[in-house]
Amino acid sequence: MLSALRRAAPGTPLRAGIERIMSARMGALIVVGSGPDVLSLCSGGFLLDAEFTPPRLSELAKMDGAIILGDDCARIVRANVHLVPDPDIPTSETGTRHRTAERVARQIHVPVITISEDRSEVAVHVDGEKKMLEPTPRVLARADQALQILERYKNRLDTVSTALSALEVEDLVTVRDVATVLQRAEMVRRIAEEIEGYVVELGTDGRLVLLQLEELVGGVEDECRLVAKDYVVPAAGWGPADVLTRLARLDDESLLDLATVAAGLRLPTGPDLDAAVTPRGYRLLHKIPRLPELVSEHVVERFADLAKIMRATAAELTGVEGVGDVRARAIKDGLTRLAESSILERYA
Repeated sequence: MLSALRRAAPGTPLRAGIERIMSARMGALIVVGSGPDVLSLCSGGFLLDAEFTPPRLSELAKMDGAIILGDDCARIVRANVHLVPDPDIPTSETGTRHRTAERVARQIHVPVITISEDRSEVAVHVDGEKKMLEPTPRVLARADQALQILERYKNRLDTVSTALSALEVEDLVTVRDVATVLQRAEMVRRIAEEIEGYVVELGTDGRLVLLQLEELVGGVEDECRLVAKDYVVPAAGWGPADVLTRLARLDDESLLDLATVAAGLRLPTGPDLDAAVTPRGYRLLHKIPRLPELVSEHVVERFADLAKIMRATAAELTGVEGVGDVRARAIKDGLTRLAESSILERYA
């Protein structure tokens, strides 16, 4: 559906053609795809194979039949076509044009666009799913509202992430703290995913929305991944990536339950939210400037957890692969600064 919406987004030639048809108060049935499966449903009409232009599309819409476009919407393949889908395919639509569109979309899995002459509405059908193309101002208003919600959720994520850093430094982390960060990060990801859909619908008008979105969610994916790496105990067929996948599959109600989120971590402590856990240190090491992740991997492999890394001397760090004298001092100084700033922010 997102791919289909992207083809008909504002700023595209197809959208310009659709708007010309609507302004002329005409209806249309447009199939985006010209493969053998599409042509097998076509009866009659005219073979054109002409370059696509918005004026040509609106002129061809004056005829009653369907218009067949190429897969990339660069050419008009056929016009005034009578589509003959399987009549046994179920449909919830009522009008002839819309019933045909839904059946064609279900049968051959291509985007089918309908323009209602009476209501001046545009619908996109893909695999049984229907999406109405809304006016740009309405989509922009929804996107702005979603961005405000995303900003509040991101601020909350930053707060719990900072608290987790302070607890990691003091070695006081519990399962509840880890689950809270993962929960908030997943909430941010879901709202961002919704806004990405708005950006696709807005086309060229969604550039500013996309810039705001990228600024707000920058680093969230890494935060979630590193938290999982810090606490998940790898087992056969189970690792940090599996935790994130399971988190993404939770419904909204389950995501609000910290016990359910914590159960997905499969920690040795079990579902006890107040059980103590020890971070490996990936997340705090990632915050040190110019420290490659591969070097962080070597440091964690050498010392096993964050507490031992923080107690390690510069000489001990130098013995790690990829860590020289300069980088050892940078790690020591970086962890010290992170510890001080995290504790100050937590107790200020």
